[in-house]
Amino acid sequence: MKPNLLDVEHVNKIFTRGGFVSRRVTHAVNDVSFSLAADKPEVFTIIGESGSGKTTLAGMILNSLTPTGGQIRFRGRDLREIRSRRDRLEFMSHVQAIFQNPFDAFNPLKRVDRYLFSAAKRFMECRTPAAAAERVDESLHKVGLSLAEVQGRYPHEMSGGQLQRVAIARALVSNPSLIVADEPVSMIDASLRMTVINLFKKLRDEFGVSIIYITHDLATAYYISDRLIIMQKGRVVEGGDARTVLAAPQHPYSIKLRQAVLSVDDAWRDDSFTGGMPATAT
Repeated sequence: MKPNLLDVEHVNKIFTRGGFVSRRVTHAVNDVSFSLAADKPEVFTIIGESGSGKTTLAGMILNSLTPTGGQIRFRGRDLREIRSRRDRLEFMSHVQAIFQNPFDAFNPLKRVDRYLFSAAKRFMECRTPAAAAERVDESLHKVGLSLAEVQGRYPHEMSGGQLQRVAIARALVSNPSLIVADEPVSMIDASLRMTVINLFKKLRDEFGVSIIYITHDLATAYYISDRLIIMQKGRVVEGGDARTVLAAPQHPYSIKLRQAVLSVDDAWRDDSFTGGMPATAT
C-alpha cells in the first residue's frame, strides 16, 4: 500500500524557558493529527490566531523543529531519521516553504535571480548555466513570470506581489510535492492577494502540488481550501471539509472567529474573491 504524502500523528511541542526557580513550560502544539494523501493533491489549511501553534506546527513539518512527542512522516519516513546533509537536501527538494514577508526572504543586496540559480544547482544538479537557466525560466513561467523579467533585478525593484511569486518560483525549482505556505499573502497589498491565492490553486490543479496553507484569514481559507483544521492554544478544536466547517462552525472558538469577520460579509458575497462564502453565521 502506497504511504501517505504526510502523516502528522499526535504531535506535541513543548518549550521550556527560564531557570529552575522561574521555569516556564509552554505547550505550543498539543496532540495534533492529520494526513495528506499521496495521490490526491489538495490545499490543507491551518487556521488560528497568533499564538495558536500553527507556525510551530509548520516548523515541525519542515523538519526545522523536532516534536517533543508524536510522529511526523513524509512518504512513510519519520522526519527524525532525516539527519545527514544528503537526506536533508533530498527532503528539502520535495518539501519547500514560502514565508510571510517576501522582502525578508531575499537579501536586499543580492539579485533575486541568484536565489533561483542556486536552487537549480543545489536541488536539480544543473551542471551548466544553460541548464540552470532553462530550469529557472520554467519555474518562473509557472507563476506568470520569466527569467528575462527578473534577471539582474534586486528585491527593491519589484513589487511585493512580484517578489512573492519569485519566492514561489524558487520553491518550484525542485519540483516539490508539498509546499508549506505560512501566511503567504498577509504582507501583500490586497489587490495582489488573489493573484497569489489563485496561483496556489493552479499549483494544485495543474502541477499536482499539495499546499499546507497557514493563515488567520477565514475569507481566503474559504476560497482556497479543500480541508482545514482550526487551532486554539496548540490544539485542534475543529476540522474537516473547509466550506462545511466555515459555513457552519460548531466549536465556540470557531464560531467566534467566524463572527469576528462579519464586518466584511459584503466582500465575501463577491464570488470573484471568495467563491461565494455564505454571509450567515451559526
